Amino acid sequence: ILLNFDNETMGEFVVGSAGGVNVTASISYKAVEADPADVAVRVTVKGLRGGHSGLEICEGRANANKLMARFLNMAIRENEARLASWKGGNMRNAIPREGEAVVTVPVDDVDELQGLVEYCTEMFAEEYRGVEENIVMTMERVDLPAAQVPEDIQDNVLDAIMACHDGVLRYIPSIPHIVETSSNLAIVNVTPERAEVLILARSSSESMMDYIGTMLESCFNMAGMKVEFSGRYGAWQPNFDSQITAQMVEIYKEMFDEEALVQVVHAGLECSLIGEVYPDMDLVSFGPTLRSPHTPDERCHIPSVAKFWVFLKELLRRIPEKA
Repeated sequence: ILLNFDNETMGEFVVGSAGGVNVTASISYKAVEADPADVAVRVTVKGLRGGHSGLEICEGRANANKLMARFLNMAIRENEARLASWKGGNMRNAIPREGEAVVTVPVDDVDELQGLVEYCTEMFAEEYRGVEENIVMTMERVDLPAAQVPEDIQDNVLDAIMACHDGVLRYIPSIPHIVETSSNLAIVNVTPERAEVLILARSSSESMMDYIGTMLESCFNMAGMKVEFSGRYGAWQPNFDSQITAQMVEIYKEMFDEEALVQVVHAGLECSLIGEVYPDMDLVSFGPTLRSPHTPDERCHIPSVAKFWVFLKELLRRIPEKA
């Protein structure tokens, strides 16, 4: 029997979770000089909620990399902007909360670009009303960089990021309230010499994991980028007949007069890896209530810790010896 303390909702006993794979797209190139007649600005997007790329991917939260891509697409098309650098996100398993890009534009286009920043701020706020309440975009003048991304590379990489799937791809057909397959456009890092995009794809279906991996690979291959996969782990297939889970449900009801929920989650739990090595082990994951793990807003519901502790002690006292 394995008791795993990695679930984030008290009273929820998890018996299955998604697998995942890291997808990295990259391309190197020779930088070009910036036009000395242009001026440079830094555009920043911030104030987003972010969140766990598995547990909170279904809540429709904004992705800072997608918002920046949309702004850059319009700035290049309408204001002759050229990309010098772009940094967004910092963890594969967290929905990116903020990002910044340095672009150069003709001096006559600076005011129009400021107007575009204000337009996008209002547009994104309206699109995400009720989900994101603090989206902020700003623009400030900076020193003209010595180099920037070649125009053809800039366009191809931006096209790929615009086209890249982000968010939920499919829910589990037999459990339609649980996400089956998703991807998180987690990190963008563009310099005058190299562009790199890091994505975490998740699925509880091996075939759908292959599908979304191939989808992402095809998207970035069309931009001439090299795509590599790493760190793949399989899903923890649900076991709704778990004996230890059934006993936990009984004890929880007896102690708190509440019905526990037996659940599967769209997150990566250690049980998937341990279960591959010990296929006969009875696995369950539970724990006190946490919110927005892997982000600066991660927090713990303190009263649930005491509740978890007394439940755990009683469970250990009454746990059966497995034959």
